[in-house]
Amino acid sequence: MGETTVTTLEGREPAVPHPVTAETRPGPLRRLRTPRRPRLWFEILLIAVSYWTYSLIRNAVPEQKAEALRNADWLWELEHHLGIAVEESINHTVDSVTWLIVGMNYYYATLHFIVTLAVLVWLYRSHPGRYAATRLVLFATTGVALVGYYLYPLAPPRLMTNGGFIDTVLVHDTWGSMASGDLKNMSNQYAAMPSMHIGWSVWSGVTIFALARVPWVRVLGLLYPTATLVVIVATANHFWLDAVGGLLCLAFGYTVARLWYGALPHALPRQPRTKPHPRTAGRGRAGERPPAAARVSADQAPHEPIRPTEDGHPPAQARPTTHA
Repeated sequence: MGETTVTTLEGREPAVPHPVTAETRPGPLRRLRTPRRPRLWFEILLIAVSYWTYSLIRNAVPEQKAEALRNADWLWELEHHLGIAVEESINHTVDSVTWLIVGMNYYYATLHFIVTLAVLVWLYRSHPGRYAATRLVLFATTGVALVGYYLYPLAPPRLMTNGGFIDTVLVHDTWGSMASGDLKNMSNQYAAMPSMHIGWSVWSGVTIFALARVPWVRVLGLLYPTATLVVIVATANHFWLDAVGGLLCLAFGYTVARLWYGALPHALPRQPRTKPHPRTAGRGRAGERPPAAARVSADQAPHEPIRPTEDGHPPAQARPTTHA
């Protein structure tokens, strides 16, 4: 005789579906530290205001001429002790080749801005996920340089009293520096330490070398700061040690970016992460169904409550099921 089992509606707990909660929104600090796609109007405004502020503060630093000249004499003497005081020889040698020194004057006056802006535009278009972090390096580098201008006024070699250097802009009557000739009153002439020509050029060169894919472009990235170093010395605008100061400022800028974003700029994703669409936020991968825990099958759905019949009697029990 077959076994008989009775299926009843009593004692059965309806399955309640697990609520699907939305992802926790990150806090404001985390959102600020997450690379996002830059906005063109904001970047143009930010760069313009930042450079205006930089120029205003740099030129507002008091031109302490006597102290700046004393610091230049001390630095020049230090380089003699270190055996690296060859700036005067380079200055006189290059000055003897007119076309070369004139070209360097224009190089000093223009590429400092052109290349830096070109790299920013390239980052904005091709590496939006790395743009903000790399820009932060540049801004932090420039910001700490302002502290150096204030704390350590320094005359460039061309303004030294007994240095024997040639001011190549004045001699060749070229527009090569805002701190020489007719434009000297528009810029603080005693803000030579650190050299932002080196800070910005090495920033540009490192960025190009780390992110460019074409080999010869990467080589140009390395040659650009090298050429800039020769130019600032040949035109008697900086000492070697001014370049070292620029490198220290750049190291500070990279440290700030590393601490803020948790990685160096070139290690960040090329494209910023985008937020998932609301309809697919609960899916593991595109096209997948929600997890089993989030689904409620038909047999787990809550049943209708048991209602009495019209005559007041309870409903009949479920019929037994006989298995053969």
